[in-house]
Amino acid sequence: MTIPTLRIENLRLGFKSWSGTSEVLHGISLHIKKGERVALVGESGSGKSVTARIVLGMLQSLKTARISGTVEFEGTDLEKLRYAERHMLRGTRMSMIFQDPTSSLNPVYTIFTQFKEVLERAEPGIGNDAARRRASEALRDVSINEPDRVLDSYAFQLSGGMNQRVMIAMALVNNPALLLADEPGTALDVTVQAQTLKLMSDLVEKHHTSVLFISHNLGVVREFADRVYVIYKGNIVEQGSTEKLFAEPRHPYTRALLAAVPRITGG
Repeated sequence: MTIPTLRIENLRLGFKSWSGTSEVLHGISLHIKKGERVALVGESGSGKSVTARIVLGMLQSLKTARISGTVEFEGTDLEKLRYAERHMLRGTRMSMIFQDPTSSLNPVYTIFTQFKEVLERAEPGIGNDAARRRASEALRDVSINEPDRVLDSYAFQLSGGMNQRVMIAMALVNNPALLLADEPGTALDVTVQAQTLKLMSDLVEKHHTSVLFISHNLGVVREFADRVYVIYKGNIVEQGSTEKLFAEPRHPYTRALLAAVPRITGG
């Protein structure tokens, strides 16, 4: 049996307060095979983004968070790793693209400085020349034709679309096994969003990267994902191949999401 890149089983998340624990994830289970692109779809507040952050270990340090269940990456139970071990996975074997690229990049450091920091996770002590070559190659892979200019720039000097391409290049530069993409391109206009998603699709296919694609937009998911999980109020309510889910949606919430996809009709 092939070990999946990511396996989540009965994942629960609650937040403790003076009045008790409020649960927001109610037994999430999903898996992603090597090279597979899987979408987690639902409206804002449904539990999509917190699921990805648990995978990356970004919520475990919160004293109010109560997490249970199994999260395995390439057969390893992530909850059994020491903090330093899990921290090293981020940016090397796992990476994430956030929704707003401009706010995700540090405005006080050049793009090259931030690229080098990512490269150093996989290659400690990498020199400036080698890092610049790797970063330039990564930027060319996302169709940035002036990589030197971009590397010497700050995020606020670049357009939103350019910053999104930088984030994609940075997320994939260490050839991770798993990419978590949280609403990539949503902050951009529709044309630029389509271009950046096509670039990301081509790159993950080239590197055989597994993807957990988080979105509320089933129109985008239809073009990108192999399989879809639909999440509603912290529960997986439907799952299946993208083709089957679009052709035969079973759950009322899935049908409502599909009905919300904009359509162009003749007048």
